[in-house]
Amino acid sequence: MKKNDLKKKLNSGTSAIGPFIGFPSPGLVEYMGWLGFDFVVIDCEHGPMDYETAENMIRAAELSDITPILRIGLNEQQNIQRYLDAGASGVMIPLINSGDDAQKVVDSVKYPPIGKRGAFSGRSAEWGLQNMAEYIREANEETFISLQIETIEGVKNHKDIITTDNADAIFLGPGDLSVNFGMPGDTMNPKVLDTIEELSVKIKAAGKHTGTLGVTVEQTAYWLERDINWIVSSDKKFIQAGVNSYLDAIKSQLKETPSSF
Repeated sequence: MKKNDLKKKLNSGTSAIGPFIGFPSPGLVEYMGWLGFDFVVIDCEHGPMDYETAENMIRAAELSDITPILRIGLNEQQNIQRYLDAGASGVMIPLINSGDDAQKVVDSVKYPPIGKRGAFSGRSAEWGLQNMAEYIREANEETFISLQIETIEGVKNHKDIITTDNADAIFLGPGDLSVNFGMPGDTMNPKVLDTIEELSVKIKAAGKHTGTLGVTVEQTAYWLERDINWIVSSDKKFIQAGVNSYLDAIKSQLKETPSSF
């Protein structure tokens, strides 16, 4: 099994930055690797990609040496393990509202004796060419687990979630927190910021990494300064920022009406 560079980087105290990918595009995933990001989060919660497309996006990530994490909307073992068998290096599972929700993720991702994942010689185990005992040991060591707190219930039950054994990171979703706090889209509202900062201290004390959203340079710098080392941005926001910058710079030179012949 391939070593998990994201997990290695975070465990060494180094920051890691990468985008959510919401388009069903292996090429876009590959390109993000060549651009130099540390990881991609292939968003199968909100994105339209099916399982086969997600598998090809994982292949594309491996091609450009970028760590593929899958955000999977359904917290059920038979759903989660399919993406892991396809070669995902880890998962981000949203809407974790209790310790039981969190433990379900660990049970789905990790093989016995840690969890309850079913054994299968998929592409993550080189289609059965890798020794099964060796693969299970490596998978339990290398697979990355992120639990997402984004609701009032999740914040209330944060202690049970944060202290879940064998979880690597807690992702604090400012977008959904802003919605659930009654201030939709205001991701830099003091209540959202204070919640993330207070929880990040507790997450670090529990020996885990904190992840959150950084869609602008300013937002990313804000969280890096506060010792949050796993920053996830957005493919759409990168595209939007680049296009806006380009168009704003040349609009004065664009002709308002087409040339006549």
